[in-house]
Parts: sequence; structure tokens; C-alpha cells
Amino acid sequence: MFESWRRSLAAQIVPDFGEPPVSFDHGELDDVRQEHPLARWVPMLRQTLLDGAEGAGQVMIITDADGTILWREGHPAVRRDADRVHLAEGTRWAETAIGTNAMGTTLATGAPVQIHSAEHLVRTYHSWTCAACPIRDPETGALLGAIDLSGPLHTMHPALLALVVAAARIIENELRWRLLASDALFTQRNEHHLAEAGQGAALLSHTGRVVASAPAARLVPGQRVGLDDGGTCLGEAGLEPLDGGYLLRVGQRRSRRKPRLSLELLGSGTPAATVDGVRHELSLRHAEMLALLVMHPRGLTAERLALLLHGEQGNPTTVRVEIHRLRNVLGRHVVETKPYRITADVDADLLVLREALRRGDVEAAVERAGLLLPDSESAAVRAERDELLASMRGWVLGTENADLLWRFANTEAGRDDPEVLERARDLSAPDAPHRDVLETRLRLLLEDEA
Repeated sequence: MFESWRRSLAAQIVPDFGEPPVSFDHGELDDVRQEHPLARWVPMLRQTLLDGAEGAGQVMIITDADGTILWREGHPAVRRDADRVHLAEGTRWAETAIGTNAMGTTLATGAPVQIHSAEHLVRTYHSWTCAACPIRDPETGALLGAIDLSGPLHTMHPALLALVVAAARIIENELRWRLLASDALFTQRNEHHLAEAGQGAALLSHTGRVVASAPAARLVPGQRVGLDDGGTCLGEAGLEPLDGGYLLRVGQRRSRRKPRLSLELLGSGTPAATVDGVRHELSLRHAEMLALLVMHPRGLTAERLALLLHGEQGNPTTVRVEIHRLRNVLGRHVVETKPYRITADVDADLLVLREALRRGDVEAAVERAGLLLPDSESAAVRAERDELLASMRGWVLGTENADLLWRFANTEAGRDDPEVLERARDLSAPDAPHRDVLETRLRLLLEDEA
């Protein structure tokens, strides 16, 4: 308890005025819940914990690994009391956010914990008693989150901690069983690769855990092989991507062919990404993320990406969820992590337009002329869109080529620009068939502005 208080005070938590920050609003919670690995276990936890706890006036809480409450269910009166002290879904209860509490402390220590009354650092919660236990991913050992039972002081019982620990162990055992079943299927599907690859070969999970190995291999199941963020083996070995993992060939380093990514981000049509010939239509949010990653080839952290997308209100956890979804669609070797970056060979209309403008190739720029994600409200995307448009206008208005101006005046970028229309009209021959069209469009545009 002393160490927990010390960590909390070092995080500048004020005992008299502490209040948990909000990580997700209700509009974001559904998306985050759907992607969380504990979502499938909520009904089982409800049955295991609340059937025995509801009569005692408890609420069941499930958090993510950051300590944010994703689910809170239980006794209606206790839920109302919890709302009054912000013990609510979407709030973050890490020690660094609200000081010593069962959820935050169990995640900080990785061990089950019961926090009662004045053991909470923040005095607001001295009328509460809580028991929590962490849940770990058997594949990586990483924390998935915590489960917690909380209630008024009179509901305190020594068995609460044992109940929470038992529920956590049920989930971890079920996750372990599912992992073993997945390993068996992965091995069955790929044992012919293992047999053909030589004596030092092994099948690896996507995180580098050895699933199966050749009889003479030095690697044994359960052992880990170091992989970098790009899925490359750290050592003298070669990797071949498989569906669900890798084939490791010791002493046979092979370079992996980069996937090819083509992006359509300009214009009012639906943005799209094509990976090795397979086209995927993109949501605006995913298109914005890819545009920003194209604009920042060295990569962006979740925090930086959230800031560029949504300003100070951006939520890094929401960004992580969306990147996870994007990687599931495009492939893990297209968008890598730590930091988030595109590692495929990229062909993007945005980059083609940028390069044409850099060279001063007005013909090529007009050929690609289009607004960058015109529906996007992201400040960073808008700034890039405005900069590209300003550069295009500057080059086009400086030309004496009437045909080029007419073509630009028929693009999304120039169609409603009175200066472009006027310049195209003035350079057109008096008998040019499109001169009347330009006159009419210019007149209508000026009338609308008036």
C-alpha cells in the first residue's frame, strides 16, 4: 500500500480533489468495446460475479489495460452512488489518473488486490471497498485489463477477492485453451512447410512464439524469437509470412517482398486503398489516417496521430482501435506499429500531385487535380488540402495556356473558382466553343456570391 501511495503522489494526485479523467464518451465506447478481447467474456463474468454479488450491493467493473472502465454492471442503487463519484464507464482509473484504487493498483502491480476505505488515496472513495484482479493474454503475457467488484463499505467481505481471482482465472484458462486449439490448427495447416524447410525450421505465432519446430531444431514450443515491428527476425534467420504466423528458416535469411499499396485520396469519390491488386473502399476516418501517414513517412505515435486528426480532443486509445481495424483490412505488413507507419511500397495520388507541383509540372498537376478528402474536418488534412490547392492555383493562373486553364476549370479544384474561370475566359479565343460556358458559369457563380 505504501508503494502504491508513493506512486500516486509522485503522479501528483491530490487526495482532496481527485477525479478520474474521461477517456471515452458514450459515442466512442461501443467501438472500443467491440474490439476489446474481453468483450466475449462479459456475459460469463456477469453470471459468475453478479449472481452472487448483486444481493450484496456490488457493481462489477471491467477495465482495459489502461484502467479505463469499459463495462460497469450490477446493483441499481450502487450504480447511482457510483455515478455520483464518477465511477462510470469511460473514466480512467489508473493509479496515475486517480491514485490508489483496486483497479489501478492491480494493473500497476500485476497482482490481485483489495482496497478498503481509507486505503484509497483520494478521500472521495473512503466510503467504498473494492477488489480487483488483472487478466493477462497467454500469447504475450501482456495485460488485457482488470475485473473488479466495488461497493459501499458495509459490503466488504474477505471472499470478494477470491471470487474476483477465480473469475479472472476462468477467463485466462479459457484463453489458454483457445490458444492451444489455434496452435494445433496452425500447425496442422503448415506442417508440410515445416517438413520442407529443413532441420532448423520452426513455426512461429505472429508475436514470435514458437508453436512447433522440426525434430532437430534448437527452438522448442513456447520459446520466443525476437521480431522487430516489421515482422523481421532479429538474428541470422529468414521468415516467410504464413496465414496466422511465420515459417522460420534458421540460417536462410530471406528478404520479404514489400506489399504494394495504391491510395486514392483526391476528389469527391469514395477513398480507396488497393493492396497487391485487391481494392478496399475506405471510411473517411481510415482515409484520413492513411493520408496523414503518407504525409509523415517516418511514422506517428498514437498521441500525435490523435492530435493531428482531432486536435486537443483527440483520444490515442480510439486511434489505436481504428489502426487495429485498418491493419485487419489492409494487412499487418502494410501499416506497422511503434510508431504507426506505412511500410508498403506506396503509390498515392496525393504523392503524385505533390511531386508534380514540386517540379512545376503544371500539365501533370492538372491531370491529377482534385481536393484532398474534401469531407474531412481534420485540421491537418485541411491544411494540406489548402496548401495543395493554393499551389495548383498559383501555377495554373500563371500560365498562358488557355487549354490548360479550361481543363483545370473543369476539375473539382477549379470549377467554382471565379478567378480561374475569368482567366480561362480571357485567354480563350473569341470563337472558342467553351467561352460561352465559362461566361455562364462565372456569371452564375458571381450571382450566388452576391
